[in-house]
Amino acid sequence: MPGKEFVGKNIKNKRMGDNMKCETLDVWKKALNLSVDVYKTFAKCQDFGFKDQITRSSLSIPSNIAEGMEKISDKDKIRFIDIGKGSTAEFITQVYIAVEINYIDKQTAALWIETSDHILRMLTNLQKNLKHIT
Repeated sequence: MPGKEFVGKNIKNKRMGDNMKCETLDVWKKALNLSVDVYKTFAKCQDFGFKDQITRSSLSIPSNIAEGMEKISDKDKIRFIDIGKGSTAEFITQVYIAVEINYIDKQTAALWIETSDHILRMLTNLQKNLKHIT
């Protein structure tokens, strides 16, 4: 996944109007790529409860970044980024469980946790930058 090309590049030119504010953020792109990777990895998983939970938490990360960045007030942006951080922590927890129940290998888990940790740091920095603006 590191160095992976942004998954939305093929659709971007087909959208009408202005880009969403999140589309310029590396953290959103990284979270989006992570979510796509999770969905692909669990596509054939028969444990629908676990599959639903881990894919939803991964999907929630870029979704909350996107929703927050479209808010007018910086206070609302910060709140949604905070929700995204919570979703990231939830996802990391589910990755640990996935390894223990042999749904993913340790190498995949390590990559996803490293990526998630990086996303958390990026979100924290984004929050700090927004707090300095307000």
